[in-house]
Amino acid sequence: MESPCILVCSIDMKTGYCFGCGRTRDEIGAWTLYTSEQRRNIMKLLPARLETVERKPRRETRRARMARERVDQQ
Repeated sequence: MESPCILVCSIDMKTGYCFGCGRTRDEIGAWTLYTSEQRRNIMKLLPARLETVERKPRRETRRARMARERVDQQ
């Protein structure tokens, strides 16, 4: 299933959008219940939404940390 999630799950309180993907809490919670067409329609809106969120200071994402830890263990 296609998903815009980048594992930066934190909501901008001003806009109500996730800092990582741009979805609302309701959209995130219902994502698996949407049809493929509904998900595609939401995903078309996400770039414009992400332009409106107030950016937090850059921090390491969970995905990046996990990749770094895998390399460190080798």
